[in-house]
Amino acid sequence: MASSLRFVHFAVSPNHCILFGILNVTPDSFSDGGRFVSLKNALAHARQLELDGADVMDVGGESTRPGAQLVSAAQEMERILPVIRALKQTSRIRISVDTTKADVAEAALAEGASIVNDVSGLTADPRMASVVAKSKADLILMHSRGTPSTMQTLCDYADVIADVKCELGTRLHRAIESGIAPERITIDPGIGFAKTREQNWTILKNLSAFVSGSRDDLLMGCPLMVGVSRKSFLGGTLEERGASTLDAEMQAWCQGVRLIRTHDVGALRRKLVSR
Repeated sequence: MASSLRFVHFAVSPNHCILFGILNVTPDSFSDGGRFVSLKNALAHARQLELDGADVMDVGGESTRPGAQLVSAAQEMERILPVIRALKQTSRIRISVDTTKADVAEAALAEGASIVNDVSGLTADPRMASVVAKSKADLILMHSRGTPSTMQTLCDYADVIADVKCELGTRLHRAIESGIAPERITIDPGIGFAKTREQNWTILKNLSAFVSGSRDDLLMGCPLMVGVSRKSFLGGTLEERGASTLDAEMQAWCQGVRLIRTHDVGALRRKLVSR
């Protein structure tokens, strides 16, 4: 079976949704920072996410919340590599590495990850595209601008839908020119990254604009992934965002999104099954 993220790899029906369970092994992530820093806690949480119905484990060792400070590649690898190594020994679930650094991606892929989730869309590290191409890993190509510490100052769009599509299209073509096969690329409009609250809502309500089956489209018919889980644009306190997260994820699903990155895998899977 091909390793592509195309729906046929995972899906048993057009209604199946590929869920990326979020596993942050960081002390400062906005939602669960510090809870899964220890290997024991990280693996226990991973087991629960898998039982809840995750298709992919998305492992990250650096917070990308607005204002977060960058960490070194060495520190990031120290956090994630033992987790990925252990997951490969104890689970059959696919592993995604959430990183913008080529050295980290390369090390994670060597340990058994098969997907690179780059929130910078290949803009943070000039070597990332070649690492992904050489490894034949799948790529999540997300839209953002700047770094976590600067991105919220870079929200000036003439038309947020058109501009994000255009910028993603440029990065997509760069990825392909670097040797990454188009069928291995999934795009993400980057809700919560370099967007205002209003812009995030505009994208969420118009996700169908990014879902296209046409190879002539700017985005070449690539599958679409969305991550809205517990983000501040949903309003309320962090503890209050469970219901609004689920509502937003279902809005995405109803517009044709079939890959969703979420903290609450069980709640979303139950909701999808009940439809």
